Amino acid sequence: MLLVAALVAGTAWAGPGGPGMVGTMQTYRTTAADTLEDIAMRFDLGYVELVAANPGLDPMAPGIGVEVTLPTAHLPPDAPQEGIVINLSEMRLYYFGRDGEEVHSFPIGIGREGRHTPLGRTRVVDKKANPTWRPPASIRAEQPDLPPVVPPGPENPLGEYAFYLGWPAYLIHGTNKPAGVGRRVSAGCIRMYPQDVERLFSMVEVGTPVTVVDQPIKFGWHEGELYVEAHLPKEKANDLVFDGSFQREIPSGLIAELIPIAGEAFQRIDFDALHRAVLERRGYPVRITR
Repeated sequence: MLLVAALVAGTAWAGPGGPGMVGTMQTYRTTAADTLEDIAMRFDLGYVELVAANPGLDPMAPGIGVEVTLPTAHLPPDAPQEGIVINLSEMRLYYFGRDGEEVHSFPIGIGREGRHTPLGRTRVVDKKANPTWRPPASIRAEQPDLPPVVPPGPENPLGEYAFYLGWPAYLIHGTNKPAGVGRRVSAGCIRMYPQDVERLFSMVEVGTPVTVVDQPIKFGWHEGELYVEAHLPKEKANDLVFDGSFQREIPSGLIAELIPIAGEAFQRIDFDALHRAVLERRGYPVRITR
């Protein structure tokens, strides 16, 4: 069913002078033992983004010799390109190095329904290796068997590294359950694969700014061409995971948003490609200029 949304919320775009595209697209041919969850972890992808990029594939048994699209290219969100930038619908974290040139991108897990990850600006106020977890009262109310203090180790859900933010109840941290990366399963914190949070820990200093946005649709320029990258709104991510489908819609303000971004290239826009990408929401950049 095609719906037309009343608003185009959270549209991002990177101008011609921005960092352009981060990474390049790849493919992978499956073996008998593969599941999409295994492939996501192997190629540093989130589970939902891999499922979205490969509609129709059975996540548990995609088949033998099937070509899987790996969404390993991304357009940066529309946010200050400094420090850490998190895009919730995309379920990705970007780190912009101090030199302003190299951009790192990592899949993340975010807050589940009723436990939303907040939007806005904050900073890293501390970082710790082998952190101790002190479950907040709200989580202990849900899980009365939890101890008041969980020491470092395999039972600690913070994993081996944690960043403490200016928002006291929220952290960026590793995990002892890597299958939750790329899904909406946390109590609001940002989860990362163990190897990714270790890399980030070596790069990010205390005081680094953190910006959290929610931009399902992003536009960006790359090598003189305009691209769109359309993700599911985070509210629909579980529809794809549990039902294998989602309600498709084209935001009613999409073209109005596109006009100032495209500028003189508006006459070159392939509207069929644009609408198809926004309807399919496959989560990787699609060229929309002819």
